Amino acid sequence: MTVAPQVGQETAESWPGQEPDDAGVDVAASSGGPNAFGTDWRRWRVPLALIGFIVVGGIVVALIGALTASRNVNPYLDPANSSLVGAHALADILGERGSQVVRAYSPSSAVAALGRAGDLQASAGTASVGARTTLLITSPALLTGRQLARLARTRADLFLVEPGRDALAVLSPGVSLAGGGADFGELLPPRCGLTAARLAGSANVGGLAYRAPSQAIGCYPTDGHPSVVRLTADGRTITILGGGAAMTNGGLAANGNAALLVNLLGSRRLIVWLTPEPTGAALVRHRGSPPSAASSRPSLIPWAAWLVVIELGVAVALAALWRARRLGPLITERLPVVVRASETVEGHGRLYRSLRARNKAAAALRKAMLSRALPVLGLNRDASDDAVADALAARSRLERSAVAGIVYGPSPATDAELVSLARSLDELERQVRGQ
Repeated sequence: MTVAPQVGQETAESWPGQEPDDAGVDVAASSGGPNAFGTDWRRWRVPLALIGFIVVGGIVVALIGALTASRNVNPYLDPANSSLVGAHALADILGERGSQVVRAYSPSSAVAALGRAGDLQASAGTASVGARTTLLITSPALLTGRQLARLARTRADLFLVEPGRDALAVLSPGVSLAGGGADFGELLPPRCGLTAARLAGSANVGGLAYRAPSQAIGCYPTDGHPSVVRLTADGRTITILGGGAAMTNGGLAANGNAALLVNLLGSRRLIVWLTPEPTGAALVRHRGSPPSAASSRPSLIPWAAWLVVIELGVAVALAALWRARRLGPLITERLPVVVRASETVEGHGRLYRSLRARNKAAAALRKAMLSRALPVLGLNRDASDDAVADALAARSRLERSAVAGIVYGPSPATDAELVSLARSLDELERQVRGQ
């Protein structure tokens, strides 16, 4: 005999082909039916689509970043840039004339290249590193004071393009900025005794003008202030070019630009060409820089960061649209499975039996009997055990000790004792309700 407490609407077993009866209880199937997959898909399709969009967007951003990683963010006078503002043509001409051009995009890489050149020349027995090495710096205004000081400690010759006050103070202390000279790229005659300028003739070197010391040579003046200065200091040659238009791919072939630059830079030399990338320390464009050399967006933020911000903005907008949609009213649906109450009780009993949970089964039987008997006795659920035992004994033919043993006794140790307890509870309830 299987005894189970009369516990209400829980699913134990289901019979798909069984018809519901009046005593049946509608219980939702615990396992998914035919529509379970569709329901889950409707619930998760929007979050899954959002996650997929973010993943795909991240992959696209990574691919774009990988494609643009090798591209310098400062194309102006970059020896690897073939656009109009680049200097690829000049680098090729210098290479054809025997010079070796080494590209650098940071001061540390430029110093490292100069160090390697010094080691090679020392091993070859060359007396001076600076005698055969030139450090060419474009856009010095993009360098910090610490970076300028580090470059000033090198022993190579210096070729400075459009240096401002800060760069002059560190790299060429004897030269100062006189202000704006001729218009950027204006054609000027040399008007000096420098052989390189005299042989080249007129060139497009307008831009910044400088005050040169007495020992320096100043060429291509405007209002008495030269745009090209050459001097010797601390055993090395320093050349200052006030405008970079003559160096660009678009302006190199005009007038005497190519001849001037080739003569100034010399031949059969190692040229470390430093094209600084924009940093947060110095982003001020000096006068004469072409419009394409600067970006319309804030230079402090790289393009890859803007792509990430755009992607996150789209993701936030999609999430807002998803959360702001109209959910609509709740829809009631018929439960797919109908289980008889007797089958639920029988299933519970089988579970208790398989787990040998006699103590829980006995407690459930006693609790169920008291819930039905206490209203008959006029007692509430908070009544003490003694009061309940006295009232049950008074309404039955059993002694008080027997009643207390049935209702509050120890848990049965065997299935037979559990069956006996169930019968005793039924008989006690029958006597109480029959009085």
